[in-house]
Amino acid sequence: MASDLGKSPPWWQNRRLVPWLVQGSVGLLLLVVIAFLLGNLVRNLSAAGLLLSWRWLGQPASFDIAETLLPFNASEPYWRGLLAGLVNTLRVVGLGFVGATLVGTLVGSASFSRNGLVKRLARIYVELIRNIPLLLQLVFWYFVVFLSLPNGAAAIQLPGIVLAKSGLFLPGFEAGFQWSGPTLVDGVWQAPLRFTPEFGALLTGLVVYTGAFIAEVVRGGIAAVPKGQWEAATSLGLGPLLSLRRIIIPQALRVIVPGLNTQYISLAKNSSLAVACGYTDLYSVAETSLNQTGRAIEVIVILLAAYLAIDLVISLVMNGLNRLVQIKER
Repeated sequence: MASDLGKSPPWWQNRRLVPWLVQGSVGLLLLVVIAFLLGNLVRNLSAAGLLLSWRWLGQPASFDIAETLLPFNASEPYWRGLLAGLVNTLRVVGLGFVGATLVGTLVGSASFSRNGLVKRLARIYVELIRNIPLLLQLVFWYFVVFLSLPNGAAAIQLPGIVLAKSGLFLPGFEAGFQWSGPTLVDGVWQAPLRFTPEFGALLTGLVVYTGAFIAEVVRGGIAAVPKGQWEAATSLGLGPLLSLRRIIIPQALRVIVPGLNTQYISLAKNSSLAVACGYTDLYSVAETSLNQTGRAIEVIVILLAAYLAIDLVISLVMNGLNRLVQIKER
């Protein structure tokens, strides 16, 4: 009896060894499957005469990009065109983050308004927008709204801003650092800053759509704050808006920020639907490059790497922000 107690258990009952063996076996099996798939891919590409090559990136692209912050023309190589598309994607994603956050915060906060009409309008907006596919919303904003705007002198004119069928015109600094606003020259609007209707439709669609989801995140974060905090703010003589800004929102951030991470990543991925508005983003340039070169594998790898990098950067930044807003225990 005593000798049995001194014996070590069989290896298959060792709680430390067995998990390592299982993980090692699964990892080895996964490596074998990946090696098989890669070998099969190389054999098929060799048989078709399409071995992986990146030389095409240095060849002239032979296409233009209508709207880009990075100057590009048809004589420049494919890699620069893809870079210009990436800059366009980052442009709409960055502005989308700002716009969607503002819309979502306002609508989410409005869900706690004492005004019944404001509260109902906020709920209607959230339920309506979240249940309509984003692609349909982008088509609506582009064809029904932006392309239906008047042009020329009949355009919508606000102080320093003109909204026309040809785009959104904003004031800015011209050559010589002179401040100038939109002007009508021979029936055509000109301004230091101009956003095309394609860009405007995509940005509006992303902001309106993602803002509805962020509104729910904000609403959930505010609801997680104990009711006693509202009562304490009221006892201090703070109004509803000041209570939200000074007391409630700072405490709700620890619940809101993790949810924002998911919505920001979704916005970045949804930006690839820019093709519905005719906006030239990374996906659009990659698709044109694929059609011209036939390099499907290489183009897909570039797209996967680019969007993965964008999502990882967003997660890294938001995880850092999440650590900052968490309550530190003493």
